[in-house]
Amino acid sequence: GKHRIVIPCLGHFKEEYEKVSKLYMNNKIRTTKYTLLNFLPRNLFEQFHRVANLYFLFLVVLNWVPLVEAFQKEITMLPLIAVLTIIAVKDGLEDYSKYKMDKQINNLLTKVYSR
Repeated sequence: GKHRIVIPCLGHFKEEYEKVSKLYMNNKIRTTKYTLLNFLPRNLFEQFHRVANLYFLFLVVLNWVPLVEAFQKEITMLPLIAVLTIIAVKDGLEDYSKYKMDKQINNLLTKVYSR
């Protein structure tokens, strides 16, 4: 059969299109987990749901208590900061690749079935 590619021509009807399009949801695909504003808090929230990260955080907090201090306070924080940083960079890169793929899919031309 015949196929046609739909490319909206908004020249004369741009104002009408903007009014009508607000009534409907868009059909853009979004598989990303983070935005620029929520990356750090959401990533830290997810990372501290892991038991190992909570254990290292507990050790850091415990080492700041003068009676329990086993060794230098700053050295205790290094493993936790290293793990959190590596995982955050990995999650950020994965989410950015999802963003690029979503953008590529959302900008594809569409074929519309017409009887």
